[in-house]
Amino acid sequence: MHTENNLQLTDGQKNRLIILICTILAFSVMNGTMFNVAIPDIAETFNLLPSEVSWVLTGYILIFAIGSLIYGKLADIYPIRTLITIGISLFSTGALIGFLSPNYGTLIIARILQALGGAAFPALSFLIPARFLPEQRGRVFGIVSSTVAFASGVGPILGGVIGSTFNWRFLFLFSVAAALAIPLFRKWLPLEEKREGTIDFLGAGLLAAMISSLLFFITSFLWYTALLFFIFSLLFIWRTMKAKHPFIEPEILKNMKYTTTVLTSFLGTFVLFGLIFIIPIMLRNLYGLSTLQIGLVLFPGAMAAGLIGQSGGRIIDSKGGALVVKVALILIGAGSLLISTFTGYAAWVIAPCLLISYLGFPLIQSATADLLSSVLPDEQNGVGIGLFNLLNFVAGAFSSAIFGSILDLNSAHIQFNPFAPAGDSILYSNLYIVLSLFAFLGLTVFTLMFTRNEQRQSTETPISYN
Repeated sequence: MHTENNLQLTDGQKNRLIILICTILAFSVMNGTMFNVAIPDIAETFNLLPSEVSWVLTGYILIFAIGSLIYGKLADIYPIRTLITIGISLFSTGALIGFLSPNYGTLIIARILQALGGAAFPALSFLIPARFLPEQRGRVFGIVSSTVAFASGVGPILGGVIGSTFNWRFLFLFSVAAALAIPLFRKWLPLEEKREGTIDFLGAGLLAAMISSLLFFITSFLWYTALLFFIFSLLFIWRTMKAKHPFIEPEILKNMKYTTTVLTSFLGTFVLFGLIFIIPIMLRNLYGLSTLQIGLVLFPGAMAAGLIGQSGGRIIDSKGGALVVKVALILIGAGSLLISTFTGYAAWVIAPCLLISYLGFPLIQSATADLLSSVLPDEQNGVGIGLFNLLNFVAGAFSSAIFGSILDLNSAHIQFNPFAPAGDSILYSNLYIVLSLFAFLGLTVFTLMFTRNEQRQSTETPISYN
């Protein structure tokens, strides 16, 4: 459908597009990881409980999740250049409001605006290679994976330096600077015509309401939020079955390889976001580390992920995506188990344990994306990748909300890990055990369902003689 755009691009223009993708993703990723190390400072500024401050991340991720799928659908109708401009404008405006926010409510509004704009970044970064660089898609995904991992490494240390030198508000100024890239995006992205199409905004709204009510129930345990979740779930199912073009096409879920891969990615992302949320709070409460010191603990693992991300594409090409997914989940689970065991020891011991889990991050992201592109027909790639992004971000939102609520307890009386030291660290040690179990659950589900499906298909495929 878009091959005419591809034929008009020179090698220089293609390279500029790759730079665009990496630039917008770097801003998006660093915006998240910088705020991870600042969570304790924000909680102190507004006197918030862990479950309350979790909404700085959860609210952002929730809007980000729904928005990423909407932007993917909008890109089938409107030019990507227009969507990028709108996205960066909202992202930078939200950042400016966040910098000036006088209270917690204004801060949440700022983060929502940022999410409304930032949701364009991951959605369009997948679509740009597919639309304009189809013959280089594999290479671009490898570069993108490396960029995400590298930005994840730079984010904590940059957030720590800015937060400790000034304060957490100045982290927003970094995101305001994204607006400077709008002229370059408008110059480098090809012109496109507006196309026909519709979006089920009612279905999108019902899905957002369904997820929001569940998150509110997780953080508040109010009975009426559970009732709202049940009502919105029924309405969303009704809308999906009745709409001519529903927000999420149920047909795609009949592909078992796709469903298994998405579920596996959901569990892996749940664990990674849980680690990213719990670690800074633990390092502040248990070890009394400053924002900069928290960033230094996170830095080695994130940078190691950046290095392995550069070769992730080659590993997948030579060994296959399914094997790499299994290795990634083993790394994530093993790292979480080690953190559980050594929580309570010196803070520097946490860094190499976290590094092991971080190594799984770029591997599972790039491997699942590669698998999805191979198990879906071309006409379902856009919707499939959009739903994949949506569920990953929802996993992150659930993880932050659930563990934020648990951390409100402040202590635990039962110790899950017999090798971990007793004392104030028991609650954190228990949470890391739970995270490792989720990682190994993902490994089990993927191994049983995906591999079995592959074997069934190989036995059913007839042999052809040429």
